[in-house]
Amino acid sequence: MNSEIKREYPATPLLGVGVVVRKGEAILLVQRAKEPKKGLWALPGGMVDLGEPIRAAAIREVKEECSIDIELEDIISVIDLIDKDTDGKIKYHFVLIDFLATYVGGELQAASDALNAAWISPTDLSNYNIPELTQKVISKVIS
Repeated sequence: MNSEIKREYPATPLLGVGVVVRKGEAILLVQRAKEPKKGLWALPGGMVDLGEPIRAAAIREVKEECSIDIELEDIISVIDLIDKDTDGKIKYHFVLIDFLATYVGGELQAASDALNAAWISPTDLSNYNIPELTQKVISKVIS
């Protein structure tokens, strides 16, 4: 991750990637260790580094956060995550490119920016505190 990036109150939108990783019917979720959305369950992902292709960033972020290997498939969504503070100023603005991927190997282990990581059955997703935008992305790949 590039530590020079100003995430809070950025001058421009920041580019990030997220990944819906499937292992059979289960979906991989991570519990965020940092803001924004600290403590909530989300897709693994993070910032694209300068000069890094978005597909490489997606693979790298899943490896860093979850210690697993994936095979990327298609882009499933492009969304804006814009959070404003109480004064109406933009505190966070991320443009997120979400990919679909399949688990190919490694032992799931939370690392880096994740408090926890788990394979979740689609029928159990309602038991997790998942942001609405993340729920919408996941709903595109589960029935």
